[in-house]
Amino acid sequence: MATSTQIFDCLIVGAGAAGMMCAIEAGRRGRRVLVVDHARAPGEKIRISGGGRCNFTNTGTSPANFLGRNPRFAASALKRYSQHDFIKRVDQAGIAYHEKTLGQLFCDDSAKQIIRMLTDDMRAAGVTLRLGTGVTSVERVGEGFEAVLSDGTMVRAASVVIATGGKSIPKMGATGWGYDTARRFGLAITETRPALVPLTFEAGLLEQLSSLSGVALDVVAKAQGRDAPPFAEAMLFTHRGLSGPAILQISSYWREGEAITLDMAPGVPVFERLREAKIANGKQATHTALGHIVPRRLAEAVVARHGMGMKLAELADAKLRTLAADIGAWTVKPVGSEGYRTAEVTLGGVDTDGLDQQTMQAKSVPGLYLIGEVVDVTGWLGGYNFQWAWSSGWAAGQSC
Repeated sequence: MATSTQIFDCLIVGAGAAGMMCAIEAGRRGRRVLVVDHARAPGEKIRISGGGRCNFTNTGTSPANFLGRNPRFAASALKRYSQHDFIKRVDQAGIAYHEKTLGQLFCDDSAKQIIRMLTDDMRAAGVTLRLGTGVTSVERVGEGFEAVLSDGTMVRAASVVIATGGKSIPKMGATGWGYDTARRFGLAITETRPALVPLTFEAGLLEQLSSLSGVALDVVAKAQGRDAPPFAEAMLFTHRGLSGPAILQISSYWREGEAITLDMAPGVPVFERLREAKIANGKQATHTALGHIVPRRLAEAVVARHGMGMKLAELADAKLRTLAADIGAWTVKPVGSEGYRTAEVTLGGVDTDGLDQQTMQAKSVPGLYLIGEVVDVTGWLGGYNFQWAWSSGWAAGQSC
């Protein structure tokens, strides 16, 4: 039972990247803003991201780097508040950063600097932050909303912003609350599934590949069966299957029952190299020659799988072509993923057909906004999802 009633212009549920960004912008417009989060600290996913250094954006961000039923939905927010705008904000805060690879920007020191920047900006904008506090219920009342917080407080607000994220990393408190609340207000939810997540193999294949756990190499990876782009990044063999940036990228496009294709020696004419080695020194073991092209343990496993554990001179060119094809286009069918436990984001979410792309407001529920990961907009690995959080939060903050 509510013990007191507090009145705000805007109630934001979720003190993550999107929620804090929205709060800052709304507060700067003179709005009375309350941010609540059941976590004990704000920005927990920011804190752990990028190995503790936060890959806070990507210099190459564009709508092409996002998935969803309508990936173009993100274009408006990304244009109005771009990666360059956020980089400028980071510069103004005096946070040193560097580009790691492929446009990915990381803090030189710590992700906590980004959190501190956001919490300082919220404080300066007059935002009220209440941590360790959930929302028990939220209802439409008249032209506004009434919410009951977990401590019994009743909050009345003209607008409510759902910025609770998706289901990824449940150990940090992630739940489906945002989806459930959106449904109660009549909004559609697209299929949700783990994304940017390692893929797993069935037991028999794992046994065959057991010697490869820990082997890392650069690959070009591609999911099959849909219009998925190839990703040229690193891959890691694990005791469960495959991981590494290239695999996390294609996991967003992969579906159960489909295969993936891996070029494990990008840009290398493997057959030609093996044939040259055969001519130069046919007495060397096949895995030795192949081990000059790919990691030795991988070379040994591929050669053993094909029963070619003999000297190069003993293999016809057709056999060498078979080996080369396996290295250049290994097609394998994962059985699943490691799930939300290790997924960096959730694919799917609140259907963007029901949202205004300029403001992130629900078309059918004036005053209700949905931003960040809870929406059916999912970025590639590499800072794109944080940029969507900044952009969508900024857009809602201009309106809520």
